[in-house]
Amino acid sequence: MTLAVSLLRGINVGGRNKIRMADLRELYVDLGMMRVRSLLQSGNLIFETALTDLTSVKLELEAGIRSAFGLDIQILLRSSADFEDIIDCHPFSAEQLNEPRKAAVVFLSDPPDSTAVDALRESNPGREVIHAAGRELYIFYTDGMARSKLDNKRIESRLGLGASARNWNTCLKLQRLLAETQAQGS
Repeated sequence: MTLAVSLLRGINVGGRNKIRMADLRELYVDLGMMRVRSLLQSGNLIFETALTDLTSVKLELEAGIRSAFGLDIQILLRSSADFEDIIDCHPFSAEQLNEPRKAAVVFLSDPPDSTAVDALRESNPGREVIHAAGRELYIFYTDGMARSKLDNKRIESRLGLGASARNWNTCLKLQRLLAETQAQGS
């Protein structure tokens, strides 16, 4: 069995792409996922699957959402082990983590090209600190996320990849939910 984190890009934001979490959990179960749990209303789900190929799972879930809700939503999947590594290997300083709402992980569809990451840093008009590792960007929004011009649209256009950001508090809540789900299955 594979325990995974599913991050849906762009749902329930600004009144667009509305999907109730109860309906989404039900869809996941209908598609064969087990022990499905959600966090917040922004498309964060933890689930278990008998399949080991997460790319196939991602495609199946995206097709299911398209069929059930008529929405073309990109899903970013990470295994529980990958998610733990993302949390454990963060580059944030203790001082930065004292302001967890300013720290974010941007989950990407693929590893970014280093030249594209450099171009993103150079073209960014703000004071954000951007660190790339694997399929993630770690960003510290020095002046806060609300005022930043470094949004998903800018990141995706500069990197040519799908992206979905979660603040550090949400990442830690997902980590706890993963641990709870894993403990219940033992």
